[in-house]
Amino acid sequence: MRLEPPVEVTRDKLTFDVSEIEPLLQGPAMDIQPFPPAMVKLKDGSTMVIREAKLEEAPIMLEYVEKVMKIQHDFYDIVGARVYAEILGWYRKRLKDPYTIIGLIDGEWVGFANGRLMNEDINISLHTMSLKRGLRIGAIMYYAKAAYAFEILGQKEWWATYESYNGWKRWGLGMAQPSYPWPEYQHELGGAKVYYITKKYWDTTVHDYIKQITGAELVRPVPEDLLAANADIKEVPPLENI
Repeated sequence: MRLEPPVEVTRDKLTFDVSEIEPLLQGPAMDIQPFPPAMVKLKDGSTMVIREAKLEEAPIMLEYVEKVMKIQHDFYDIVGARVYAEILGWYRKRLKDPYTIIGLIDGEWVGFANGRLMNEDINISLHTMSLKRGLRIGAIMYYAKAAYAFEILGQKEWWATYESYNGWKRWGLGMAQPSYPWPEYQHELGGAKVYYITKKYWDTTVHDYIKQITGAELVRPVPEDLLAANADIKEVPPLENI
């Protein structure tokens, strides 16, 4: 839109350095406590280390998730497309206050979970993916990020929505999650219904439910040798595993 200035100006053209624009596009960031690394003993005897993803690992993750977008079953196409955009948004600093955590077994990337902070009280759960079936990795990763929101960050509510039947059955139905009235409340993933957990509900019910279905405990601190063995993504599993 063009309008004539309502006052005489000495310069009718202004230029900006992109470094001046970038802070506006990124937006202010909250001071978020990092996810402290944890380890989990899986039912096959292996140990998965869960840690924050490093920004320099984003290209490896994007390359893999781009292939997930081509899978034509169980909604992996839409989940893959959205996870790709979220990783890229984190990488290019176009996602507000995100967190990205990954699970690794001896350097093999096997689990993914991410979300972001709407504000100090509300955590927006985005996606959780298991890249290796049969070990309940998806459930453990979901548990890890929910525990992070409530027990590390001290948030009051957890907002989620579901794209797949399996996700809705396991979490929405399995946790008996209540939902906010729609369309007054909408989740940012397409405006679908918002299912939520309060801190009180987490403490009294959901915390134990997730531990029941995973049969696993998050253990901290992680020994230095295990951290070193999983300091980088060394390989990714075959797509047939998901």
